Amino acid sequence: MNNVNVSLQVIPNVPEEQIYPVVDKVIEMIDRSGVKYEVGPMETTMEGNLDTLLEIVKKAQNICVEEGANRVVSVVKIDYKVEGVTMDEKISKYR
Repeated sequence: MNNVNVSLQVIPNVPEEQIYPVVDKVIEMIDRSGVKYEVGPMETTMEGNLDTLLEIVKKAQNICVEEGANRVVSVVKIDYKVEGVTMDEKISKYR
């Protein structure tokens, strides 16, 4: 399968002062995964193989729970097209 884009927003149910530190741990995991990604103010968008990116989504859930969240709401968006899709084709004209 060609590249897809997956955007992930995690909202861990932790005290407000712990939200950013928990989200930072998720972003660190994404960085270590080696996939191309871009952090935005509301979500992180990744590019790669769909199975790999969905595995990252699962790991993100686990990190939130490990960090004390008793509930995690995640918003996941997937952009797929047969010939593949890149973040650069969508945003390069704005950079």
